[in-house]
Amino acid sequence: MKTSFLSCALGAALAFAPGLRAADSCCSQKAPAVAAVPACCAAPAPEAEAPAISDRSIYQLDASWSNDAGQPVSLSAFRGRPVVVAMFFASCTYACPILVDDVKRLLHELPAAARAKTQVVLVSFDSERDTPAALHAYRERMHLDPATWTLLHGEAPEVQELAMLLGVKFKRDARGEFSHSNLITVLDAEGEIVHQRSGLQGEVAEAARAVSLVAR
Repeated sequence: MKTSFLSCALGAALAFAPGLRAADSCCSQKAPAVAAVPACCAAPAPEAEAPAISDRSIYQLDASWSNDAGQPVSLSAFRGRPVVVAMFFASCTYACPILVDDVKRLLHELPAAARAKTQVVLVSFDSERDTPAALHAYRERMHLDPATWTLLHGEAPEVQELAMLLGVKFKRDARGEFSHSNLITVLDAEGEIVHQRSGLQGEVAEAARAVSLVAR
């Protein structure tokens, strides 16, 4: 009788054991799962730094300029596109209007896609009289589209330094007028000189080709 009872008790215990093992398994503590961060919420990758400006670039010139709306402008703001630069003064009645017309002809020679990328920068010699308001009046008089043409005023030392970098010579006479070089300069996307054209009313095809190459 005792043997039968022990056998029954042992059988019951063995039958119950798997349930205990299962209970132990389901109730054991697990390491909490780490939720994946959605791609939209992930921290953005750091932006790559722009390459350093080369020592042949006029964008090395650290100067303050104002456009004809009175807004501050740095030359390096034109980085990344072809730029045509010329120096002038707004009260000039002979050479400067012809120089501006030459730049207009250059733009006309460009394919539409290259023209859309090109910026023209006119920098005044006349720091005293060519205020932003005077430059704005010149823009309207010469019909210069603000989307393409930027007119800049700077202080005399900055104007002199830029003229030296471009190879432009100018001198103020006793009447307050300027004798000056008539030079159109093409800059590449990094502000380095790739072409210069001297004189008035000459061919602009070579300058236009230089701009087109930069615009590619």
